[in-house]
Amino acid sequence: MTKKDIHVVGAVIIKENKILCAQRGASKLLPYKWEFPGGKIERNETPQEALKREVIEELNCEVSVNDQVEHTAYEYDFGIVHLSTYRCQLQKGEPVLIEHEAFKWLEKDELATLDWAAANRPTVKKLQST
Repeated sequence: MTKKDIHVVGAVIIKENKILCAQRGASKLLPYKWEFPGGKIERNETPQEALKREVIEELNCEVSVNDQVEHTAYEYDFGIVHLSTYRCQLQKGEPVLIEHEAFKWLEKDELATLDWAAANRPTVKKLQST
């Protein structure tokens, strides 16, 4: 059986040299894993448009989307996640806990202290090496 391809985007929101890390809730797939906030790309949406919409929905704030950090595909039990992450800057508001269990603002050398969802790990490595 062919696994479903799931195309998602993640926001690497940087503020004062710290990166926003979000913890998934108990009722979500991959409960309590850490991720870069974001979500599925809808039909007729660019990755950048999807990211802006998802950040408003999940964090109740607005970002500008800059360069792509990483693209990775990771096969989970439920499907193959194709994750594109982008550097983002806060434009309006501060992140609010709506969808997530917790947030942390971490320096890039602190990112490895969290239990990241597997699809997010290549982005963590890339951020640590830059």
